[in-house]
Amino acid sequence: MKEWSTFGQKKIGHTGTLDPDAEGVLPVCLGMATRLVESLTKGTKTYEAVLLLGVTTDTQDTSGKVLTEQEVTVGEEEVKAAVLSFTGEQEQIPPMYSAIKVNGQKLVDLARRGVEVERKPRKVEFSEIIIKEIDLPRVRFSVTCSKGAYIRTLCEDIGNKLGCGGCMESLLRTRVGQFGIEDAYTLDEIRTMKESEDLKAGGTADQYSFVRPLDAFYTDLPAMNVQEFLDKAVFNGNSFRVRGSSSQTEAELVRIYSSDGTFIGIYKKEGRFMKPEKMFYSPVQQ
Repeated sequence: MKEWSTFGQKKIGHTGTLDPDAEGVLPVCLGMATRLVESLTKGTKTYEAVLLLGVTTDTQDTSGKVLTEQEVTVGEEEVKAAVLSFTGEQEQIPPMYSAIKVNGQKLVDLARRGVEVERKPRKVEFSEIIIKEIDLPRVRFSVTCSKGAYIRTLCEDIGNKLGCGGCMESLLRTRVGQFGIEDAYTLDEIRTMKESEDLKAGGTADQYSFVRPLDAFYTDLPAMNVQEFLDKAVFNGNSFRVRGSSSQTEAELVRIYSSDGTFIGIYKKEGRFMKPEKMFYSPVQQ
């Protein structure tokens, strides 16, 4: 997080940690954008994983202690059927090596002390699973899943279904909501861009080419600029009455901007009024 402190932001938030050996997309929210964390966390995530069949470990990935090793005798068609059978809503038991808390203690901390506790299965959803390559004992696949799903556990569950066991060999998060890996930067790349853009103390995050503006998260919603006489109302987070009819005012949720184009927040239509749903403007900004 030290790299982000140079932006002079008091609030910084991310949208879900990655496994220690995993790589990929991790949106970081700065300042007022931390109000997006909850929405991003609830959204779907897409991963590319490599499943290693025939091996089980205590961490459900290859970084852990090997528990069992078996010969893989199943064929490709059987493997395909088993992997794809997990598409849809599933009951998944969270792994011991996870940040989930039980009675105030993280499961991973208990696991490291050799303590295992009963975990209740949770409903998760794998909305899409695509097999990329099968080169037994390895299977490379992509999966889009809901919040709370563990790909390590999915790999182990597939191995158990095939009767030979399995664990996760590698994991790459390729998408979080609308943010794909093609949009991502490494920390080294960010450092280099800071230097090339001559970033100096006193700058603001929205000046940087690699930081997206707040309203980029809501590009699927119609936009409305209010007239100047309504600026004071929206700057203070007040509702306002709409006149006439347009594609914007007919929508349930709308991006609201002041007359000079300042992004205010998301408003919800209720009758002839637009009422604030989620505000991103603060008078402190002015």
